[in-house]
Amino acid sequence: MHHIEVHDKRTIRAFLDFPKKLYKNDPNWVCPLDSVIEAVFNPTLNVFFTHGEAIRWIFMNDKDEVIGRAAAFINRKKAYNFQQPTGGMGFFECINNKDAAFYIFDTCREWLSARGMEAMDGPINFGENDNFWGLLVEGFIPPSFGMNYNFPYYKNFFEEYGFRPYFEQVTNHLDLTKQFPERFWKIADWVRNKKGYSFEHFSWKESEKFINDFKIIYDDAWQFHENFTPINKSVLKEQLEEMKPIGEEEFIWFAYSDGEPIAFLIMIPDANEMLKHFNGKISLFGKLKFAYLRWKGVFTRARITVMGIRPKFQKSGIESAIFWHMEKVMKKRPNYKEIELSWVGDFNPKMRQLHESVGGYFAKRHITYRYLFNSPGESQHATEIPRDTRENLIRD
Repeated sequence: MHHIEVHDKRTIRAFLDFPKKLYKNDPNWVCPLDSVIEAVFNPTLNVFFTHGEAIRWIFMNDKDEVIGRAAAFINRKKAYNFQQPTGGMGFFECINNKDAAFYIFDTCREWLSARGMEAMDGPINFGENDNFWGLLVEGFIPPSFGMNYNFPYYKNFFEEYGFRPYFEQVTNHLDLTKQFPERFWKIADWVRNKKGYSFEHFSWKESEKFINDFKIIYDDAWQFHENFTPINKSVLKEQLEEMKPIGEEEFIWFAYSDGEPIAFLIMIPDANEMLKHFNGKISLFGKLKFAYLRWKGVFTRARITVMGIRPKFQKSGIESAIFWHMEKVMKKRPNYKEIELSWVGDFNPKMRQLHESVGGYFAKRHITYRYLFNSPGESQHATEIPRDTRENLIRD
């Protein structure tokens, strides 16, 4: 076996095409857009290159046939905030051969170690954790946009090599054909009518305002997360532009208290319901087909990618009022039957509780693993977010 760094058109094409061959007989797999994958590794498009570096490879057998691929990366804003300097690996794909998988892991480890890292997390993304993050270990159903899908045998590869779960990510689904729990609506009615509270959905005309509001809420709400770094507004702008072809203004909601931004919910149609028809590429004809499918109402599922509430306003029921407004929006779109409540880590018990309170049911489980270079097989675990961040903020 040997490996080649991805650096030209030929190796880029091999990197992108390998999963298409690997999963060609799997009816559940949906091919991500080539352009989305390439954007991750483009320094002019991915702002993480301003404080990090990445590399990717294809792996070959003795007949020069591609048998795997992977990437490794270092986010220097976060790498040194753990017990040991920690990099990442991801975009892992491999034939069902343990020796090949271990060779891929070794290659990632050696590259990271040569740059001062002492551990690697994987499979993760060289970007925010809302896309391409975690290994699917339960719920092998068609994935929503940006969610990793892989063969079940990958789990054994990671664990036999010495990776151990760093945190588990659960995705729940919400059946829109069923009523929300009555208690939930009573809270929502009380909160939305409370003096001083107001609710607005996103608009492209005021996108700069909403980006600023998002940052205020995010930086406050996420301050108690392990390894927190403030959100970069340029990243937000990039993500908004990416979702623009399918985004719905009424799928993004903000809550305010006397004009002060206090909470948000971001939801997008599940683009994979259309992308499954394109095999990674959208030509000019494909764009017309894309527009036609959207007009036809092909979407039946939306995905909530992130929700945040500032600590001062947690335990206020504000999330119930946001869902109240969202439910009115969805009633105008009867083609939608389901909402995916995208992954919540086991370090975030409050959000898991929210999923349960709205009637969410289990759909998928991903695991983000960590491998300690000097202690293979030993475990670390992400720090749980305190249930009472509001009280912690008051005490501080």
